[in-house]
Amino acid sequence: MTTHPMRYDVRHVTRFDYGGNVKFARCNLRLKPIDWPGQVLEDYRLTVEPAGRTSTGLAEAGLAHVTRLVVDTPVRSLTIESVARLTVDRLVPVPAADDPTLGEIAALALASRDLSAAGPANYLFPSPLIPLDGDIAAYCAEDLSPERGSLEAGIALARRIQRDFAFDPDATLVDTPPREAFRQRKGVCQDFAQIMITGLRAAGLPAAYASGYIRTIPPEGQPRLVGADATHAWVLLWCGPARGWIGLDPTNGIWMAGDHIVMAVGRDYAEIAPVDGVVLGSQAQSMSVSVDVAPLS
Repeated sequence: MTTHPMRYDVRHVTRFDYGGNVKFARCNLRLKPIDWPGQVLEDYRLTVEPAGRTSTGLAEAGLAHVTRLVVDTPVRSLTIESVARLTVDRLVPVPAADDPTLGEIAALALASRDLSAAGPANYLFPSPLIPLDGDIAAYCAEDLSPERGSLEAGIALARRIQRDFAFDPDATLVDTPPREAFRQRKGVCQDFAQIMITGLRAAGLPAAYASGYIRTIPPEGQPRLVGADATHAWVLLWCGPARGWIGLDPTNGIWMAGDHIVMAVGRDYAEIAPVDGVVLGSQAQSMSVSVDVAPLS
């Protein structure tokens, strides 16, 4: 299937407001999109107000660009602005008769000696935020027969999750376990990705958690809402050496293609959270996030 390259400007703003002076903060920022097949990062800029000290760090796990931020002067607020320009040229995957089966994928992953951050063996087993669960495994197994083609089975499961689960941003929190979202049959993109990954790993398949952005297309005749976009999460399924990692979006029941921008890849959200760290202060804090994904004409 042919596609046309898409260029995007992505602006991601995170603002923290504190109830009192914060004397010290040390944060990990994973906001710069990584190199990934089908996308090229052309330009990137990170701004912190009030200014803090930044340095390049190494990802402890997963695939991410890490910036260390240290704020060691008292502040009452902190604004982190990440601006990226990318070109995305990614084909929509098409299942083929000669795709490896899920049984073959499982065997290839176990035999793999690739221990890099992109190696399939790293994504076979439970992780802290995505434990194994018998009920989720049984639900997903209906689409994961070992003799089934890997791409055809993957998109079938993504579309069933999209049909069976309701998108409800009030149903879950960032630390809600997959089992609870599965029980409610509702949640957000993080929940749906974690449920799908739970089922894939239970079937012996390498499945990774992808964090990034997706272009939102407004209804016909209406303008785009600047800042209305949000970070998105979906699933990467390793489909053998020839196919590599294939993206599946269970929130929307679609493939990862030209509308998806990969920011980071890990075993679960904890490894690749856009912002985390330690803040020393005695008062409460509030956080707001605004994301704008703007296609360039």
